[in-house]
Amino acid sequence: MPPLRIIARLDVKPPNVVKPIRFEGNRQIGNPRELARKYYDQGADEIFYMDIVASLYQRNIIIEGVTDTSEDLFIPFAAGGGVRTISDFALLLHYGVDNVVINTYALQHDPTIIERAAMIFGSQAVVVHIEAKRMGSGWECYSDCGRSRSGKNVLEWVEEVQDLGAGEIFVSSVDKDGLQQGFDIELIKEVVSRSHVPVVAGSGAGSLDHILAMIQEAKPDAVAVASILHYGLTTISEIKQYLHHHDIEVTL
Repeated sequence: MPPLRIIARLDVKPPNVVKPIRFEGNRQIGNPRELARKYYDQGADEIFYMDIVASLYQRNIIIEGVTDTSEDLFIPFAAGGGVRTISDFALLLHYGVDNVVINTYALQHDPTIIERAAMIFGSQAVVVHIEAKRMGSGWECYSDCGRSRSGKNVLEWVEEVQDLGAGEIFVSSVDKDGLQQGFDIELIKEVVSRSHVPVVAGSGAGSLDHILAMIQEAKPDAVAVASILHYGLTTISEIKQYLHHHDIEVTL
């Protein structure tokens, strides 16, 4: 297996990076370009740029914010928000985005956009973001930044998007996001067990121990962190050193 990737997640409500709690109550954090460069310098393996209100406001992602943020980066850069057409994929990829993240449109309107995008641009360019909220003994897929129910079971959706050609799955927990109290390890473990494509785990990191415990039990391919970086609790390099010390293979 390749080394575990550490991804810095930027939730953007243009023009600022914000940090919601359970996908609501956005606190302003800073400038996307400055933060992306900061985390790149710390050793991030990838940056996720998520325009978290584009779908909610029914607008396209603001391409100037994407290009400005990625200008100083020499690592993979993923972006999403408001992606509704193949032209949206093409535009983002044209402007240097390596992977396009999609959720709302594919979930609520037309899942075949995943298949069409994978056929045109390759599966590696298609990342499906799953916003999961616990419902009874399972989880339901949400969209529009955790606001809209879909009625779809998360684990069934995991299998469907893979069959359609998704190259990566990014799973977030609506219940855990921003609380810094630990991941929904059961959710991540179940998603990983049903996935034959890489899984990025997010939502809940408040300490190095939280990250280690989740990785050891759920075994994702990457972890996306936000609050723990934004609030200065640790750095990317400290996360990597800590994981390396505990026999998790990372790039140092």
